Amino acid sequence: MRIDQRRFSFLIAGMTVLLLSGCATFSTDGGMQKVADLTQARTGQPVQRANDMSQQDRTDQLVRALLAEPLNADNAVRIALLNNRGLQASLTELGIAEADLVQAGRLRNPGVSFGRMHNSSGAVEIERSIMFDLAGLLTMPIRTRIEQGRFDQAQLQAASTAIALATETRRAYFSAIAARQNADFMARAQLAAEAGAELAQRMQKVGNWNRIDSAREQLFYADTSTALARSRHEEAVARERLIRLLGLWQADTTLQLPDRLPDLPAQPHGSGQMEQQAMMQRLDIQIARRASESTARSLGLTRATRFVNVLEAGYRNKSKTGEPRNNGYEISLELPVFDWGTARTHRAEAIYMQSLHHTADIAIRARSEVREAYSAYRTAYDVSRHYRDEVVPLRKKVSEEVLLRYNGMLASVFDLLSDARLQIDAVNTAIKAQRDFWIAETDLQAVINGGTIASNDAIASDATALPPAQRDH
Repeated sequence: MRIDQRRFSFLIAGMTVLLLSGCATFSTDGGMQKVADLTQARTGQPVQRANDMSQQDRTDQLVRALLAEPLNADNAVRIALLNNRGLQASLTELGIAEADLVQAGRLRNPGVSFGRMHNSSGAVEIERSIMFDLAGLLTMPIRTRIEQGRFDQAQLQAASTAIALATETRRAYFSAIAARQNADFMARAQLAAEAGAELAQRMQKVGNWNRIDSAREQLFYADTSTALARSRHEEAVARERLIRLLGLWQADTTLQLPDRLPDLPAQPHGSGQMEQQAMMQRLDIQIARRASESTARSLGLTRATRFVNVLEAGYRNKSKTGEPRNNGYEISLELPVFDWGTARTHRAEAIYMQSLHHTADIAIRARSEVREAYSAYRTAYDVSRHYRDEVVPLRKKVSEEVLLRYNGMLASVFDLLSDARLQIDAVNTAIKAQRDFWIAETDLQAVINGGTIASNDAIASDATALPPAQRDH
């Protein structure tokens, strides 16, 4: 079949205009603005990606300025979001997703063929052709929409990773302060136990104390020394965990942490509409919804290309020695003789149903996690307040009474030391209860705003990477 060369030129020009009008280009921020907005709204702190050394130098200067003063929870989160290298590695996944989006808006390169034949009489026959991927051009809009959805999903995933890091940093921050507070208290308790053991030894030597009671005081001193060593190790572990999350080198590890945990708020949060708020704000739910939408679009593309999978069109001419040139066009079409596309369609439908069930499962889990986190929050608040308002004051009152009895020669110094043991247990438990409250408050905000709580410090060692999207070829 032949066509006038001029008409075919108009056809090629029209295809070129259509192609250029649908081409996607790289954004100026690489998709980071949306990630920054989502993270800022849920953590109160900004996040950015270091694209060059000058920007990294500015980040280092800001981190040093924040570390020059006592560190609070908000500044700890800010440093982690700017300086954690695992998070920076995860944010580079945005570039991969954007590259796929831009690639979806570009037509496959045309193919050019050239053939030359000659016979024994010296006649030469030349064939030339250029082929364009017509099917790719026709499906370009829907492919671009699919990749746009996947790019949006990658942005949500990046924001979710940043929010998980912020949550884990807050937890590590409060744990580090509690560990330091507990180690300081155990150091004072160890000094008191040492004084009691020394006094017991002196009194035993002069015959005013029996051997078994003296051994008990020595045992108490030994137990207190062991507890002090463990508390100092726990302090070092908690501090190093925080350092890893902050992304600090050895030269930057001089953290100025507060001496004690923040006081409890006057009133705890009410349950309110937390479940509904989580349904609207949780990023894992939004990611699952975008995945379902992207899968639905992929299903539509699979059905559209079920019978026509390869369609190419192009210009072709043929010339022969002594004869006028022949011009025309060529269309290449894959015939559905053996493969009618049913397997691809069924696969896409199965993936779509899988994504729907996955989204529903995430929503059910989210509501349950909010209720569970709020129960832990209220329990931690009530227990911490109970120790603050009841147990510790009562223990202090008992100590004062024991001291009065000692001053009235109605109690011995070892009664004071015995009471000190009980004070140690009460204060240590009160510190842990206060720490548990602030961690529970952090977890509650995480399950409402961000998603499932990250465990331990996995983000510090290897930030969660964006899993490759399921693609339907």
